[in-house]
Amino acid sequence: MAEKPKLPPKIRAGMGDMVAELVEVWSDADHARAVGLLTVLDAEGRADKANIPAGVDWMRLYREMRLIRLLDERMSALQREGRLSFYADARGQEATVAAPLAALEQSDWIVPAHREAGAALLRGLPLPAFVAQQLGNAHDLGKGRQMPAHPVTPRELRVLPMSWCAATQLPQATGLAWAAKIKKDKTVVLAYLGEGATSAEDFHTGVNFAAVFNVPAVFLCVNNGWAGATPAKAQSASETFAVKALAYGIPGVRVDGNDVFALYAATREAVDRARRGDGPTLIEAVTYRLGGHNAADDARRYRSDEEVATWTARDPLKRLAVWLKGAGQLDEAKARALDDELNAGIKAAIDAEEKIPAPALRSLIEDVYVNPPATLEAQLGELERVRGAK
Repeated sequence: MAEKPKLPPKIRAGMGDMVAELVEVWSDADHARAVGLLTVLDAEGRADKANIPAGVDWMRLYREMRLIRLLDERMSALQREGRLSFYADARGQEATVAAPLAALEQSDWIVPAHREAGAALLRGLPLPAFVAQQLGNAHDLGKGRQMPAHPVTPRELRVLPMSWCAATQLPQATGLAWAAKIKKDKTVVLAYLGEGATSAEDFHTGVNFAAVFNVPAVFLCVNNGWAGATPAKAQSASETFAVKALAYGIPGVRVDGNDVFALYAATREAVDRARRGDGPTLIEAVTYRLGGHNAADDARRYRSDEEVATWTARDPLKRLAVWLKGAGQLDEAKARALDDELNAGIKAAIDAEEKIPAPALRSLIEDVYVNPPATLEAQLGELERVRGAK
């Protein structure tokens, strides 16, 4: 068989036997942003003052990140004690929750994946309501219908319930953003996903639709290195996850996900771009989950101690704390006082909510029909009879 002729540099093979002129659809600068790593605050907590975003209360972000860390530690302990059935924490990646939210307006929507439960608290959900949801008691706004670590929020907070299934939330986020565009609202939708979600069909559906219809969405891919027990390198052959954006015709930005300054700056730029009507952006935040995939996962079975130690040294809370101390906003006494205050609030919420009984059985058939049909009433009656017989 004769060899295929080599094509000139500006000619490439097309579909079948066709050839076409090479067309560059993104610039070298676009590619550099998608494969580089935007960093402002280094691993030792140092940053060039000229590159630190202005107008942000960084001490508030530190407080929010400490709340998420301490709450996750306490909820994980409750699960191990058998007082919770399930939990998934965000230890090590708190910056990916707090910093992007600081770049939003209160009127913007947040669409979490499955490690952003803290977003509900930062948006205004009271801590007792958060704890009630973990317990599934009668104070739970979701009436015990969601698994723990999936807080339900009042509509005015504009935080969708979390999605444990990979990427299923992305078409919904695009739909919210498309609705805002149709209504000519200035609303932006921030949608979270893990790097493993980029292998799911709904990632393509959500991002492609958002790009084609130029909707005001920001997709934040939290690349914590592991999708369950699957390493990131087994998820994709792409150079990075951010570079996938270029194929959809939208900007892709790769950021140090343990750097609050870089995360805020990248998200703010993407949010401003979306609000102007210039369309969506995909941000890849490179971070690490210090714990397991969830409370039932033993990450020691697939991760080395050396890997965990390397990323523990890059802890976003430690980096920000060092910078805050250097800026005169934090010292050891203030740090201890803050932790004492937050731990006291967490303990009070747990003590109060553990005394609250489960939702009434009747809540099982409420909130769908104005008047539940006879079949559901009969089933409820049978359940009450069986439970009463015990």
